[in-house]
Amino acid sequence: MYKNYLFDLDGTLLPMDMKYFVELFLAAYCKKMVPITKIHADTLTDAIWTGVGNMARNDGNCLNSDIFWRSMNRVCNRDMRPFSDVIDNFYRTEFDAARAATKLQPLSRTCVEYIKAHGGKLIVATNPIFPKSSTYRRIQWAGLDVNAFDYITTYDNSSACKPNLNYYEEICSVCGIHPEESIMIGNDVREDMAAERLGFDTYLITDCLINRENKELSLYRHGSFGDFYDFLTDLYR
Repeated sequence: MYKNYLFDLDGTLLPMDMKYFVELFLAAYCKKMVPITKIHADTLTDAIWTGVGNMARNDGNCLNSDIFWRSMNRVCNRDMRPFSDVIDNFYRTEFDAARAATKLQPLSRTCVEYIKAHGGKLIVATNPIFPKSSTYRRIQWAGLDVNAFDYITTYDNSSACKPNLNYYEEICSVCGIHPEESIMIGNDVREDMAAERLGFDTYLITDCLINRENKELSLYRHGSFGDFYDFLTDLYR
C-alpha cells in the first residue's frame, strides 16, 4: 500500500472529452468576457493559449499565475488583472457550460473515500494551468468534496507544469511526502507517467487515454478506472 495518492483530475477523476471541453470553455469564456473587456474573442483566446504555453515553460522562478497574467496583459495590450474577480465569478457560474463535455465516474468518489478511510494522503495533481476557482469547480463536477483532499495544485500555488519534474518535486516539498511511498494516477502518458522518473509508482487510467507519442502501454501499469479500483482494494487485503 502507499502513504500518498496523487490523482490527475481531467480525464481521470473527471472523465471528459478534452477537445469538446476546450470548445465549450472558450465559447463560454468569450461570451462572458468580450462584452465586459471590449476585447475581440480571437484576442482573448490567443491570450489564454499564450498563457498556457508560457506556464508550461515555467522555470520555477515565479508562480504560474504570474506568468499567465503577464501573458494576458501582453497579448491584450492592457492590464487584465482588474477583471480577475469577474473571471473567478465566471468559473463559479457560466463555466458550468463546459460540464457537458464531462461525465461522472462513480468510482472516483469510492476510491477517494476508500483511501481516506485507510489513512492515505490524497492530492489532486492536476496540471496547474487553471485558477483555484476553476479547479475546485471541476472537482465538484466529479462528485467530490474539495475538503477530502490534503492538497490541490492550481496555478495560484504552483511554479511548474507537467511533465516538468519540478512540478512533482514541488508537491513533495510542500506536502512533505516521498516518491517511493507514493503513486501517481493519471490518464496522460507523457504528463502523468513522468512521475516515475522521480521514483513514484504510477497507474495509467485508459478510459480517457492521452498518448500523444503512441508509447507502448505495456511499459506502465494500466487499466480502466474499474481496474484501478480492483488494484487499490487488493493492496489492503
